[in-house]
Amino acid sequence: MQTSSSQCPLRGGGCEATTLKKVFKILTLFGFLSASYFGVLLLYNGIRVSSPQAPLQHWGSTGNDKLETQAFVQQVQPNMTTPAPSVPRKEGTKPTEGTTPTEGTTPPDRTQPCPDDPPALVGPLSVDFSQKLTLDEVRQKVSSSLREGGRYQPPDCVSKHKVAVVIPFRNRHEHLNYWLYYLHPILMRQQLDYGVYVINQDGDGVFNRAKLMNVGYVEALKDYDYNCFVFSDIDLVPMNDRNLYRCFDNPRHLAVAMDKFNFQLPYNNFFGGVSSLSKEQYLKINGFPNTYWGWGGEDDDIFGRIGLRGMSISRPDLQTGKYKMIKHVRDLHNEQNPANPGKLSQIGGTMDKDGFNTLNYTVKEIVKDILYTYITVDVQAPPS
Repeated sequence: MQTSSSQCPLRGGGCEATTLKKVFKILTLFGFLSASYFGVLLLYNGIRVSSPQAPLQHWGSTGNDKLETQAFVQQVQPNMTTPAPSVPRKEGTKPTEGTTPTEGTTPPDRTQPCPDDPPALVGPLSVDFSQKLTLDEVRQKVSSSLREGGRYQPPDCVSKHKVAVVIPFRNRHEHLNYWLYYLHPILMRQQLDYGVYVINQDGDGVFNRAKLMNVGYVEALKDYDYNCFVFSDIDLVPMNDRNLYRCFDNPRHLAVAMDKFNFQLPYNNFFGGVSSLSKEQYLKINGFPNTYWGWGGEDDDIFGRIGLRGMSISRPDLQTGKYKMIKHVRDLHNEQNPANPGKLSQIGGTMDKDGFNTLNYTVKEIVKDILYTYITVDVQAPPS
């Protein structure tokens, strides 16, 4: 009998045992290869996670966040001079707890008008002339916000008060230092768009305060479109910053309560010390008289001109209008002129012939300091 090729030639189940051995070897090999594959995979992932050379895909690791943050800061630091944009928040709201407000927030809107009542005013001031000040000391203390020529504009709003402060001057440099030291901060808090003009009379001829004020009006308008003019003696400092150096509906007398006069108005027609007139008011009275040489009379002439043009004087109250005067002896070449009082009775006939329209002078020098514009002029003064 022939045996089929599919039949096992071995007896006693030898073929089944051989087959099982083969299957076992195959399974063992498959298991070994699988274990090797998973081992290699785990080893590869472990190296990838722990390797310091691997690039960060996310900022989840505290160890490397610091390094990457430092690199980011180094990148943006050169651009930090430009304010970073921010989302505006409603006034009165607070930043989210635990956060720090961003530096360089949205800049203020400089197209908005300044408020009628400046918010930074403090009221009564302490004024002391006991310690000497040099001009350099004044520059260090008050000039950081100023531009050349003693010019200032509010940084966060647009002022409608374009004010030229005009100071008739000669040989009073110590007083000028005090005036600049106290007045610049006051004028800044009042949010004025202003410039300071010191009009220095050249030579030793007889002093003419009113003519120098006319010169200041003309020269200031060469610089800027001022609409208001404050005329101030160099030795008067206000004791209240609510005494506003601006123009009003009527010519304004500011220095109503000097310590020299026991903080009282010396007489009802008094218009001396510090006053303000708008451009229109100044032109309406033809400016100030040019013919009052020496001390006295020009203030009363100006008061008379205002009345003859149908205007009245406005004043602050005696508390707001307090001034402290720097004590000094009367200047040389500014003695009282006995001829001046007699001119007051002739104002009606002289005001159109003596004033802005007849002004003559020669500019000798213009110096633009950070604290002021200093203009030296020849006013054709008679010898003293």
